[in-house]
Amino acid sequence: MAEAIGPRRGGPVHDIWNPWHGCTRVSEGCDNCYMFYNDERRGIDPSQVVRTGNFDYPLQRTRDGSLRVRPGELIRVCMTSDFLVEQADPWRAEAWDIIRARPDVRFFILTKRPERLAACLPPDWGDGWENVMLNVTCENQRRADERIPLLLAVPAKHRGIMCAPFIGPVSPRASSPGCLGPGGIEQVICGGENYAGARPCDFDWVRSLRAECVEADVTFAFIETGTVFVKDGRTYRLRGKRLQSRQAWKSGMGYQGRPIAWHLTDALGLDIPERDLYRPRYLEQCAECGSRLICNGCAGCATCWMR
Repeated sequence: MAEAIGPRRGGPVHDIWNPWHGCTRVSEGCDNCYMFYNDERRGIDPSQVVRTGNFDYPLQRTRDGSLRVRPGELIRVCMTSDFLVEQADPWRAEAWDIIRARPDVRFFILTKRPERLAACLPPDWGDGWENVMLNVTCENQRRADERIPLLLAVPAKHRGIMCAPFIGPVSPRASSPGCLGPGGIEQVICGGENYAGARPCDFDWVRSLRAECVEADVTFAFIETGTVFVKDGRTYRLRGKRLQSRQAWKSGMGYQGRPIAWHLTDALGLDIPERDLYRPRYLEQCAECGSRLICNGCAGCATCWMR
């Protein structure tokens, strides 16, 4: 198992922190994984889990000495791996130390391995950390039935589910009655599949999942249609994630539910005034983006314009 590598794999992208890179497939949602697709195109073995050269990204500072990740920002963790992948066990405690050192930043942790959650939490986790949202992938009902109960069994201040790739209908209510809402699932994200072999995403699945979220007043974000999108019996093929995101926005499925009560503090445990928290900056094209409800704002990197 390799140790540190440079920013070519795992470099910081505004709201993404990849302390390690590489993964192994564990369910059908992994079949067409974008990380595997991109690594294989570059001649890289995607199953080799490696520690990245930007392991300490949340603690990095700019030339003027200010923290690169500002108080109040939302950081998505391990988007080219899984936070609970077994090969990263030697590094995870250090990653938790970094998260603990930034109680002023919101961390979005997503896993397909919730059976490992209880054993991989830090010793001072208690009933959860105020700045961490634990999320599980639910690509279909089978995985929702497996993973949502495991997520709910672990103490946490914030929980969410991500139905992406959305390759089958999902009903959180059928999996765990009453799981949506305060004390349970606070946010639901869904989106279709991309890259080689993309499977269809049916708009009826989106409508049904949204209805459950609206009933529970839980935020629902339909972030993209995927390459193959089925609506009212017709199949559409949409090339490019920007188009897919715009079509998801045009569907009107996004729903802003009950606000999530993040309690962010400085390193001394003192509350941070609202005026000192990061405020997302959006551009004109952001107004028609399916991810707007859950977005950390624009960093001016231009990658979303080109996709």
